[in-house]
Amino acid sequence: MNEDTFNMEVRKFLKVVGVTSQREIELAVRKALGSGKLKDHATLDARVTLTIAGVGLEHHIDGQIKTG
Repeated sequence: MNEDTFNMEVRKFLKVVGVTSQREIELAVRKALGSGKLKDHATLDARVTLTIAGVGLEHHIDGQIKTG
């Protein structure tokens, strides 16, 4: 395995994950605020699941996101 190539590929993937995830979270929160489903200054429980079937990886990351 070429460590440099692998490292760059992982970083590219994580950049896409980060940018896409942020956009989706922002859209969902704005929509929920607009519809009244979510009140301002809420704290949202969040979970991300990273799955890579080829190596048997399933990793969960839990956290909170404050809206105000």
